[in-house]
Amino acid sequence: MNAAALRNMYISFFESKGHKKINSAPLVPENDPTVLFTTAGMHPLVPYLNGAKHPLGNKIVGCQKCIRTGDIEEVGDAVHLTFFEMLGNWSFGDYFKRDAIEYSFEFLTSEKWLNIPLEQLAVTVFAGDDDAQFDQEAFDLWRKLGINENRIAKCAKKDNWWGPAGQTGPCGPDTEMFFWSGDAPVPEKFDTEDNLWVEIWNDVFMQYNKNEAGEYLTLEQNNVDTGMGLERVSALLQGKSSCYETELFIPLFAALDQVRGFTEAPTARQASERIIVDHLRAAVFIMADGIAPGNIDQAYVLRRLIRRAIREGRKVGIEQNFITVIAQCVIDNYSEYYPEIERQAQFIITELNTEEAQFAVTLEKGTREFEKLIAKVPAHIERKVISGKKAFFLYETYGFPLELTEEMATEHGFIVDRKGFDKAFKKHQELSRKGAEQKFKGGLADDSVATARLHTATHLLHTALKKQLGDHVAQRGSNITAERLRFDFSNDEKVPRETLNKIENMINQVIDQKLPIECEEMSVDEAKAAGAIGLFGDRYDEKVKVYSIGNFSKEICGGPHADNTGELGRFKIKKEESSSRGVRRIKAILIEE
Repeated sequence: MNAAALRNMYISFFESKGHKKINSAPLVPENDPTVLFTTAGMHPLVPYLNGAKHPLGNKIVGCQKCIRTGDIEEVGDAVHLTFFEMLGNWSFGDYFKRDAIEYSFEFLTSEKWLNIPLEQLAVTVFAGDDDAQFDQEAFDLWRKLGINENRIAKCAKKDNWWGPAGQTGPCGPDTEMFFWSGDAPVPEKFDTEDNLWVEIWNDVFMQYNKNEAGEYLTLEQNNVDTGMGLERVSALLQGKSSCYETELFIPLFAALDQVRGFTEAPTARQASERIIVDHLRAAVFIMADGIAPGNIDQAYVLRRLIRRAIREGRKVGIEQNFITVIAQCVIDNYSEYYPEIERQAQFIITELNTEEAQFAVTLEKGTREFEKLIAKVPAHIERKVISGKKAFFLYETYGFPLELTEEMATEHGFIVDRKGFDKAFKKHQELSRKGAEQKFKGGLADDSVATARLHTATHLLHTALKKQLGDHVAQRGSNITAERLRFDFSNDEKVPRETLNKIENMINQVIDQKLPIECEEMSVDEAKAAGAIGLFGDRYDEKVKVYSIGNFSKEICGGPHADNTGELGRFKIKKEESSSRGVRRIKAILIEE
């Protein structure tokens, strides 16, 4: 079964169970300041997991685009991906464990659906600890459905518990389903340490709330949050050892082979080849959300992915420009399900061409820097060494892979201190990982009063920017904490301070009017007809929430808001700067009066 068939079958199954299909949310979260990218299907649904009413009801299903960069250095092996699709079904206070587990079992084993033999399945449940009891209910449900006790593993919290995202909040046990991927006979007993047992589905049962005292209290609204990785499961169903062997990647490798002048595909793919197609696939999806390569946040991650793909291309002998060939293949293969990629195709190809040309200049600069390094070494020294620290400097600053530095060093009679490089690189990884734990920690968004007020202020800022600069202004991302807001918008030029002052005054005049913030649920067509700000396309579901602030602002949104503009205080712009090509960034605060 290919990925497209699996995607459609999963959604059809849950629609048959009364779920409403939702479209994938953007990769750049609109209302979650804790992450740079959407890393799981639940991220866009945080308000509804917290109790807000979803416009489509309390049972939904969908396929969410996701980006994870915490283990980007691992990409190149057989399993890691930067971009992936996550199938999921959710219950917001409707069904709970029994239905969730029975749905999972039916979809996996029924002849009408995946028809996986029962003997190839195993599951895990939460074993219990001092905070929460053993999940006897989940254990009994699986046993009742026919899973032998030898195939039900009881696991600790580190393996079978979700959340809370921060120190407090909703959390609960989960149950995970595993598929036997080996050729050998299926073992009678399930060993969670055996890598041939591959996790394919995860049902999370949010039934507790951890308070500030560290106590786990029963939640008033029990939720179900599930996830099934599309690429991983489709590979298993096809009997492939890696998702890179499936139809999702075969066309991308074929495009890469064409660039290299290969008439036949290699029997095995190198790590560099997998990195190239993975990173450029991820780059296309990020850029489809309007992000251009740059030096901060999402734009920096995008640039890193593109440039790493180009470097890996050099490793496999590609000297000419090539990344748009792969990108166009991604666009051609994914546009049917994600039409936003086709709409952004010209932007994507133009930006990639620009970035590849700029990086060629960067590589040239790095080569000159390398030549300066070796020129400083006296000719009479017999053992000529480029220190690991200097080799890492070339890698970090100019994007020189170690292999390129070593190759050039050999040509000039030098060797590279690889151990020193590894030491410097490991230190860099540790620092990056600490940063990633902050930037990519994920979880429930802050819905405090202060954050809701600043979120409301972004609506006022968005409208004021349009009124002052023109209708070309569109939101390109936001990051809101309890202390400040950060708003990215499309605009080619720096906004003069005089204009920023006018924007401030306009917003504060609206605040002084003490206008109520009202919310209505309507169809996308109705929202558009009413003049609501939105990207329209395919990113919205059948029903949306539209927030109105008097006659000043009307915008499609799902995040927390204040009740009245009079609650906001004084709006103050602290900084205006470039975010990436064609995108400006404003940082602002609210000052209590």
